[in-house]
Amino acid sequence: MDFTPTEEQAAARGLAARIFGDLATHERLSAAGTGGDAELWKALCAAGLVASVARTGLLGLVLLLEEQGRTTAQVPFAATCAYGLLPVTAHGSPGQRERLLPSIADGTVVVCGAVCPPSPVRAVGEGRLTGVVPVVPWLRDATHALVADDRRRLWLVRTAEARCEPVELTAPWSAGRLTLDGTPGERLGADADPAAGAEVDPDAAAGGAAVRERAGGALPAGGAFPARDAGRVHADVLATARTAFAGLQAGVCAGSLARAVEHTNTREQFGRPLATHQAVQLRAADAYMDTEAIRVTAYEAAWRRDEGLPYATHALTAAWWASEAGRRVVHTGQHLHGGTGADLEHPVHRHFLWGRQLDAYLGCGDEVLQELGELLVRGEGGT
Repeated sequence: MDFTPTEEQAAARGLAARIFGDLATHERLSAAGTGGDAELWKALCAAGLVASVARTGLLGLVLLLEEQGRTTAQVPFAATCAYGLLPVTAHGSPGQRERLLPSIADGTVVVCGAVCPPSPVRAVGEGRLTGVVPVVPWLRDATHALVADDRRRLWLVRTAEARCEPVELTAPWSAGRLTLDGTPGERLGADADPAAGAEVDPDAAAGGAAVRERAGGALPAGGAFPARDAGRVHADVLATARTAFAGLQAGVCAGSLARAVEHTNTREQFGRPLATHQAVQLRAADAYMDTEAIRVTAYEAAWRRDEGLPYATHALTAAWWASEAGRRVVHTGQHLHGGTGADLEHPVHRHFLWGRQLDAYLGCGDEVLQELGELLVRGEGGT
């Protein structure tokens, strides 16, 4: 495996770092509150960074999300790419790709996701969806939501045709409650392979070869699954999202640690910088190792997906590190600021909130570890 960024990936990361550094200032973040920064989102799309993900792949996205996480910028970058651009590119029909990808790239289409099983959503006749998803991050900024039904089929829903109610979280994400009551949905990739025949019911196939194949999460030759393989498509999208948000957590942790290092190097106690105390050094060292573990596991999962290799277990491993280690790092970052870290207006507090929200969003460590263990026991997910 080779995690060295390509020339295009490195250039995109450098451009993202510059834009986030210039525009995601503490003043702008404070003004945005729990809403999105429309001007920053427009600048990112105009620079071609969203569109670049279609070429640079999941690893390229992870690199960009690291830069977002360092500044906790208020834009739906992870959600739009993980639930919109990459799934439509890999699994959308030719018509869906032609119609949606340009609009996603220029920022006029913003996608959020509600794909984690078990799903409270059911598909009733003629592509109508019913059910309630209590919390969907970035729903208030989204034009479309990618929703999984109880059979793990994926549907694109226009948020204007559903009921979206704001939900206030402790972390600054534009979350909302999504209510579907006979809402029309567009099946992702439904006409990608008209000759595919009847789809495989994931539950009916439990324990069989179809399940073992889809759990691996690898893209087949050509980069798209037949429309009938709903379980495999769902597994790929879920693993992609877990990897992307793990990359975002790596950036959040790196930003928190950088602030802590700056604070302890300049803040003095008893005539010495705090950074000279062994206890501070050990806490910072542990946080650095945790951050590197999140980063390298996210890189590995993303690289394997881009190479067409099974990566479901690797995505879960990245999610586990992002959840467990991420929580430790943001607590350390706040703790090393001492009393300053308790100030709700201090920038490090945003890293703390983002880290805890990502911990919860990824499923919390124990839940992710249980799912990973079950996958390994069944011999699914590849190596």
